[in-house]
Amino acid sequence: MNILTQIKDKAKNLKRRVVLPEGTEPRMVQAAKKIIFEGIANVTLIGNRKEIEPLAKDCNLNLDKVEIINPTHSPDYNTFVEDFMELRKHKNISADEAKTTIAKPLFFGAMLVRHDKADASVAGSVNTTGNVIRAAISVLGLKEGINTVSSCFMMTIPKYRDELNKVFLYADGAVMPNPTAEQLVSIAASTADTMKNLLGIEPKIAFLSFSTKGSASHPDVDKVTKAVEMFKREYPDIIADGEFQLDAAIVPEIAKSKALDSVLAGDANILIFPDLDAGNIGYKLTQRLANATATGPIIQGLSKPANDLSRGCSVNDIIDVTAIAVLMKG
Repeated sequence: MNILTQIKDKAKNLKRRVVLPEGTEPRMVQAAKKIIFEGIANVTLIGNRKEIEPLAKDCNLNLDKVEIINPTHSPDYNTFVEDFMELRKHKNISADEAKTTIAKPLFFGAMLVRHDKADASVAGSVNTTGNVIRAAISVLGLKEGINTVSSCFMMTIPKYRDELNKVFLYADGAVMPNPTAEQLVSIAASTADTMKNLLGIEPKIAFLSFSTKGSASHPDVDKVTKAVEMFKREYPDIIADGEFQLDAAIVPEIAKSKALDSVLAGDANILIFPDLDAGNIGYKLTQRLANATATGPIIQGLSKPANDLSRGCSVNDIIDVTAIAVLMKG
């Protein structure tokens, strides 16, 4: 059984609800049909019913099986507007601005999650990552103790050493360009939560660098070593170490020669990259050279789940991310 099948099975058992704010996008409607058919989640589509009906007819989706909400016609609309005004009062937002904003599907969908009328939001088929994350941060905010939104990629390697379908989490490969040491700590903490929520596996975190345990001296190395010290102090119950070159993090034989006393012993399953350049290059290298499956980006660090999609996403991508999103609630 592959890892995505396991994630879907876990999602089915939870019987949660996902909101798809881009409800008038054909791929979203097709995905809604399959999500419901497979029992992965209940579905709320945001949009005008008259626009959704012909799309549903095209793919034989029974609209009695989904919830459709047109934001301005919803009985929750005024409550959400008032709540948003309170959230943004430090910005002196006007009532008209709040009404216009909450009428937008991304923001209304986030409000459904905020008020526990949905367990997760999934969007990005027609919206940019920036817009998806902006709505999520504005409405949902950050998880307590976390100072930044980040992302991770779930990398499934067909065969790593003697293990089939080995899974690593790579962070951050999509959101934070040049994180500070403090932000690296939050990225690592968020990724540890993702590992536990999605896979039920104990996190083993390696903070990566071009140096292993002081083998090189540079301000970039100092940033990573500072992050390691802070993380161990703030999260003493999570296995973590660094700074590591990649081979010392994941190859036990190399760890014995480069980092003999490390608690990781070359057995990391979470790799924290020092910046977005490294993270993005790293996941794409793994994907292409090792024929790995890259699932993500998985958005993390929010108080409640809101996940992003590539605008080139397939129907199956939407289904996979939906299963991940509903599990991200914990």
